[in-house]
Amino acid sequence: MRIFKNFDEVKTAVGTEVGVSDWIEVTQERIDQFARATGDDQWIHVDVKRAEHELPAGTTIAHGLLTLSFAPVFVRSIIDLEGLKSTLNYGANRIRYLAPVPAGSRLRGRVTIAAAEDAPRNGLRVTYGVTIEIEKRGRPACVAELIAVHFR
Repeated sequence: MRIFKNFDEVKTAVGTEVGVSDWIEVTQERIDQFARATGDDQWIHVDVKRAEHELPAGTTIAHGLLTLSFAPVFVRSIIDLEGLKSTLNYGANRIRYLAPVPAGSRLRGRVTIAAAEDAPRNGLRVTYGVTIEIEKRGRPACVAELIAVHFR
């Protein structure tokens, strides 16, 4: 984990990779829970038997938004910013899904700091570059630029 003592240290890290997270397994149970929570129960995500016969990998695949939803977990496991009162999700500049995530895969996040600028109310708006990698695969599952505002 990389610990930043203040906002100036974060600004200095712009353009650098700050770390790589541990692996997280994307189980069928997680996929099913996400489908129930969002109402996205398309068969490619939840019908294991049909996926065995009809999908190239022979298994269901995770929702793209489920894959993306791991990004905050990855960022928080890599970066600690001392003295924060709160952090808000500000949005995203870009999100691309590059490869399907078969059930049972393991994912990890590779995080860079793409930009950091002062924000109102003693805040810092940070754009994180997040590459979500699939274990033993050459192509990432997802690349995204996610924006957070940190307040001290």
